[in-house]
Amino acid sequence: MRVLQVVKTTTGGAWAAWQAGQLTALGIDVHVALPSTSGLNYADWLRSGATIHIADLDFPSRAPWRIPAVLEGARRLVDRVQPDVIHSHFIGTTLTLRQALGRNHAIPRVYQVAGPLHLEHAIFRAADIRTAGPRDYWICTSRCIQELLAQHGVDRSRLFLSYYGWELANRPAERTNAFRSWLGIGPRTLMVGNISWLYAPKYYLGQRIGLKGHEHLIEALGSVVRTRPDVVGVLVGGAFAGATWYEERLRRRALEAGQGRILMPGPLSAAGVGQAWPDFDCAIHAPLSENCGGVLEPLYAGVPTIGARVGGVPELVIDEITGKLVPPASPAALAEALVQVLGDLPHYRILARRGHELVKKMFDVERTTREVADIYRYVLGRASQRPAAFDSARSAAELHEPIALCC
Repeated sequence: MRVLQVVKTTTGGAWAAWQAGQLTALGIDVHVALPSTSGLNYADWLRSGATIHIADLDFPSRAPWRIPAVLEGARRLVDRVQPDVIHSHFIGTTLTLRQALGRNHAIPRVYQVAGPLHLEHAIFRAADIRTAGPRDYWICTSRCIQELLAQHGVDRSRLFLSYYGWELANRPAERTNAFRSWLGIGPRTLMVGNISWLYAPKYYLGQRIGLKGHEHLIEALGSVVRTRPDVVGVLVGGAFAGATWYEERLRRRALEAGQGRILMPGPLSAAGVGQAWPDFDCAIHAPLSENCGGVLEPLYAGVPTIGARVGGVPELVIDEITGKLVPPASPAALAEALVQVLGDLPHYRILARRGHELVKKMFDVERTTREVADIYRYVLGRASQRPAAFDSARSAAELHEPIALCC
């Protein structure tokens, strides 16, 4: 089987490269279209063993004069590779392929939807659904995405569920206190916060705060640290896409709300993120829109996690089973939950250890890649049985108490 995968970036989206590596290991001939040979994750693609083609196939909505050349480039690449399946990972590359090849192209196309954001806005949702032809399918990376597509008219027979797999084996899950020491935080101080990019508001989508809800995190942390001298807030991350004005705005807000006890140390490397998470006593994540990624790493590190009831977050942070859920866009509820978790850390550490076990199973890249390979075979008519969908709630309920990860 030959598969052509298409991505829009080599900075980010490492999960697609990890998946490609596992597909190659299964004997599938994987080709990938990348926009360039630079970027933080280009090395992941080199390691994947996929055949690399340099082609920027993201739909150029902000440079419409480029559309004819991009569409022609997509057609030429498909003609050259002659894939059995075309697999796109982004809405922009998906739209390019559909426009370039037409609705009735013979090759099955799968769009693995990385997050629900575009489906939560009518114009972008319509662009996705209405451009699809009879041989277009969706691999939903959360049940939230699957339900959004079904609610807006996509036949469930064309929807599959497969969470993006992560390479977790080399990620530390034990506290070293190295990150805390670097910040000057003592072992008796409770460190709570978040690690994520600082995404500026997209005003054209009606956003008034950043995508990851840092304004709400700061407000909640401020109300807690002002009354709990044993707590310090830490928000790790840098400005996404050069939005330094937004980062400076958040820094001023954090200084005012936390009176110097909400720290913003800037971005860390991928390795640094993995080393930092186990040093937290509680993770908080309250975005405007999200799939599962923002809570995956703290739970894998065994950190008690509070998540907003948004997108795919409740599929991993299952209330009082693997963590604590709060209503979206409610700093007051977030602060109340934080006080509750910090007041009963032994209980919530047990839930977090259960969450660690769920992450290991739910996001195991070998397991998720086998699902994707099964989906390929099914849409090609080479398998008669539809691939089974992973049920995170059932899996979490079946978990036994795991061995403690940290103290």
